[in-house]
This record gives sequence, C-alpha cells and structure tokens, in this order.
Amino acid sequence: MDPTIEARLRQEFPAIAGVDEVGRGPWAGPVTAAAVVLDRGNIPPGMMDSKKLGARARAARSAEIHATAQVSIAHVGVAQIDRLNILRASLLAMRRAVEGLPQVPDLALIDGCHLPDGLPCKALALIRGDARAESVAAASIVAKVARDAIMGALSQQYPGYGWETNAGYGTAAHRAGLDSLGVTPHHRRSFRPIHNILCARKILNT
Repeated sequence: MDPTIEARLRQEFPAIAGVDEVGRGPWAGPVTAAAVVLDRGNIPPGMMDSKKLGARARAARSAEIHATAQVSIAHVGVAQIDRLNILRASLLAMRRAVEGLPQVPDLALIDGCHLPDGLPCKALALIRGDARAESVAAASIVAKVARDAIMGALSQQYPGYGWETNAGYGTAAHRAGLDSLGVTPHHRRSFRPIHNILCARKILNT
C-alpha cells in the first residue's frame, strides 16, 4: 500500500472515491462494484487488497468500512453481462456505484486501466489500485463481501454447484454441478464453457 498516492491527490481532490469491481471471471452470478469515500479521520486499520484477507477478516473489515465511510454498491446481472460483454458490464457497475454515493466525489480512483463512461466526476485509472490505494482497497473488500453474500444465497436456491465456496468460478465442483444438473438462469451464457454446454445439448436434442 502506498499512502502517498491518495495524499498527493487529496491536495486537489479532497473527496476521493475508491472504486473496484469483483466477479469478472466467474461463470455465474452478477458482477459487483463498490465505491467508497473513506473518512480520513477514521480509517479502519489494516486496509489491504481483499484477496489477501480470509473471509472472516474481510467481513469484519467490510462492516467497519460501512460504519465509517460513504459506501455504494452496484450489481450488473447475467442478462446485461451477456448482452454487453463482461468488460462493459463491469464498467457499468462501477459507474452505478459512483452514482449511488450520497455525495458526488471530487475524484473517482478506478482500479484497472479502463474508465467508465458517464461518471459524474473526474476519474483516474490506477492499475493494481486495490494494492496501492486505501480507498480502492476498501472498495475491493466491500464489493467482494457483497458479491460472496449473493452467491451464498444463490447456492441455497441452486445447490450442487459449490457457489457458497467458489463464488461462481469454474472450479471442479462447479464443473461437476454443470455436468449433473445443467445450466441455471444465473449462468453467463456468453461465457465459452456455458455456451459450449448449451450448444452440445442443443445438438443432442436435434
């Protein structure tokens, strides 16, 4: 983490929203984005990339962020993912997250190398932002916890795919579920593994 990045930017942009998304790679479920404006006088300790935290620590950190910061979370579902493609859907989720903040920030610090169109404020793309800037790390944590909760709930409706642990990624358990149970309404039909399954079954039924 490099605290000097946001410190330098705050000289010109006092209210910085860190923005990150999760769920670009999974075969099922939405893509989720979060925008977080940290309270500079009350930043939860130990902010870091959500990928380096265990589930329990991540959930605790997310609760602290919600209690002390401005937070907005947005989701884009499988229908729009299949219609737009996953990159555009991710950018749409990030734009919606920024738009959902209670106040328009001075700057949106976006994780990655692409900027969403139509943001209500100035924006800067920051590659590996979740490992370099506290507000982006906070957004990463919040988005991950929110999306994992969705996939956990979906796993109760559609057991057998392992979504409660794999979050929709293409694990062996997920593949086994597809083989035995088939494709659900929450699978991304534009993704090649799902597309191939649907095409193979269509051929068998003709």
